[in-house]
Amino acid sequence: MKSDRLLAILLLLQTRGRVPADELAAELEVSTRTIYRDVEALSAAGVPVYAERGRHGGITLLPGYRTDVSGLTSDEARALFILAAQGAHSALGLDSALVSALRKVMAALPAPHRPVAELTSRRILVDPDRWLNGPRAEVELEVLHTAVFTDRRLRLRYRHSGESRLRSYTVDPYGLVSKAGVWYLVADRRRSPALFRVDRIASASVLEEQVRRRDGAELADVWQTLRRRVEDRPRRVLVTARVHRSRFDMFTRIVGPTLIGTLGQEERQEGQEEWVTVRLAFSVLAGVAMLLQFGPWVEVLDPPEAIDLLLLRADEVAALYRPRGGSAAPYEPEE
Repeated sequence: MKSDRLLAILLLLQTRGRVPADELAAELEVSTRTIYRDVEALSAAGVPVYAERGRHGGITLLPGYRTDVSGLTSDEARALFILAAQGAHSALGLDSALVSALRKVMAALPAPHRPVAELTSRRILVDPDRWLNGPRAEVELEVLHTAVFTDRRLRLRYRHSGESRLRSYTVDPYGLVSKAGVWYLVADRRRSPALFRVDRIASASVLEEQVRRRDGAELADVWQTLRRRVEDRPRRVLVTARVHRSRFDMFTRIVGPTLIGTLGQEERQEGQEEWVTVRLAFSVLAGVAMLLQFGPWVEVLDPPEAIDLLLLRADEVAALYRPRGGSAAPYEPEE
């Protein structure tokens, strides 16, 4: 719509100052001629806008001119008040800044939009944390935040998953990413992209050296590379199992990305429960042991080595408790 485009031109000029007409045309996906017509329309409406000719020319506003028009539609105002990453603001110490910013946005909104925006903030809540994650270690982001915004190198002491000892790294940070409530540091280590989960960082110190990022590399691009590396990691152990339908929803939430599909369900037969057959993928055979937590509600059907591993782990657990004496009552799962 022309009115939206005129407002967009006005806001772009307020933000950037002088902007070439062809640049405005490309950004708003119209012709340069249309931009000049829009400038004439703004001028006719009393906006002090004009075009400067020449090599360094462009569309500009008279110095000092500002408009209080926010330019927000009703839907845009609602979107701003859905706080989709509240945990991120808290971790960065920006809760008060967020409240202040939203207060200013509310004051700038056209009067008809204010009740809708305020109602949205009371009716919609987005919690970034996943179910069943358990308590998470407190994450201290101040040092990492300082390094990222001052373009300094970092010295980390870091514990990898499954390891007890700490490793030391000197890294060149690109930035911080919050994914499903978990913070990650994205950095280069020896000129190669690396990902560090923040709650596994035992200590971090900012060095005096300037960061040494690769030319042209940006946080979003490096994050995409690292994310694909994690998501496309080859799964070498394929497992077929059956899951009791009463526990299937909980099972899918816990096993997460190891679940690669279902093979349909076995027909209910007299005297038997209903089951869903699933296919799982693990990077190593030892990962199958996680299925023991589901007790009799999950049965591994294939491959044989996965079944052997579960039997071995179950025997080890039984041996751990057997010396305590007494005979355990037969296990009867709760309905």
